[in-house]
Amino acid sequence: MNVKLLKQGTQRALVLGKDFPLLVRKGDTGKEKLVYLDNAATTQKPVAVISAMNEYYTRYTSNVHRGIYPLAEKATEEYENARLKVASFINADARETIFTSGTTESINVIARALEPMIKKGDEIVLTVLEHHSNLVPWQELAKRRGAHLKYIGLTKNQKLDLSMARKLIGTKTKVVAFTLVSNVLGTVSPAQELIGLARKVKAYSVVDAAQAVSHYPLDVKELKCDFLAFSGHKMFGPTGIGVLYGRKELLESLTPVLFGGEMISDVSLQGATWNELPWKWEAGTPKIAEAIGLGAAVEYIKNTVRVKVRGSVDMEEYLHELFLYARVKMVTVKGLEIINTKQEEKLLNTKQAPIITFTMGDIHPHDIAEIVSRFGVCIRAGHHCAKPLHHILGVSSTARVSLSVYNTPRDIDCLVVALEKVRKVFSHG
Repeated sequence: MNVKLLKQGTQRALVLGKDFPLLVRKGDTGKEKLVYLDNAATTQKPVAVISAMNEYYTRYTSNVHRGIYPLAEKATEEYENARLKVASFINADARETIFTSGTTESINVIARALEPMIKKGDEIVLTVLEHHSNLVPWQELAKRRGAHLKYIGLTKNQKLDLSMARKLIGTKTKVVAFTLVSNVLGTVSPAQELIGLARKVKAYSVVDAAQAVSHYPLDVKELKCDFLAFSGHKMFGPTGIGVLYGRKELLESLTPVLFGGEMISDVSLQGATWNELPWKWEAGTPKIAEAIGLGAAVEYIKNTVRVKVRGSVDMEEYLHELFLYARVKMVTVKGLEIINTKQEEKLLNTKQAPIITFTMGDIHPHDIAEIVSRFGVCIRAGHHCAKPLHHILGVSSTARVSLSVYNTPRDIDCLVVALEKVRKVFSHG
């Protein structure tokens, strides 16, 4: 653990924390500041995002694209500017950047759009790390088309088994879909290797970047993936907005799966033709305020979180040190077992998202989460929408701590104190 980097990063985290209104108030107990450690579920929202959405609702609320009055023109300009910001954020063309309601809708849309390409006996390769959002859509597609699902497993160090991937991905493979970062283990997938294997057999690659988007720079051109999905609310943006990236030639050739207004070019009583990209894939009135809020979140990450000025620290390096600090502190709690990251601390590197999943003997994770919440500490409990992975890990549910740039060692210290209270409650119950 780099104590100097941890100390420097803490100072910056304290400054960033002031941008998030909910973090500067008292917790639900009224006794302590809120300790928010559930960032893998959703992140807090900075003033910049809240203000951008409020401005839309209070200054230029209107529908977009076809209005020729000033309010509508302003709304259209801000909405499409948000698309440009998001496209630049992932190094994509704006025509390849589709607004959706979130990662779940994005993956469902692609699964439906690819359905005509899947024949009986074809294979869809996934990983055992998948969130249900990148699992169930492919299960349903396989049922409808008579395709087979295959799963890349884990090594003893909880990394994706590339040797297994090389064996599974073959001439019958039509789709390779995987999470970039596991929301349970924090494992970072070898994306370029998996995408490369898919490209060799002319299979479509689909990347779930929901957990990666707030931590790691995304470059779709460098990845060379066919499709990529993520959600705004996991990157300091609002809920109800997400992104589907698709390579331009694929989005142009595939048939959309949502139909109605906006996405059409022409309609007669007998049929319709589709609009140009990206609007071909955006049926109905879009999520205008949410898209504008996502654009503001992108700007916040680029210009505030990831900017490095003289004397500042890289916040992802800081989060890794905070992650290590949390591991060291949490294992001092008697009976606490960290489920993820089986390697020794010296083997850990920055290719590990700051997520710690744990159990405390026979204490149910819901009880753990409920008791620590009495002390203003917010963590997640359950199977984290990754039930098959929990089965493989040999646990029915877990408690989870997930860190973001506004978290500090004090948050971890508060967590540990609360966890000690959990242990005492059940040892004397």
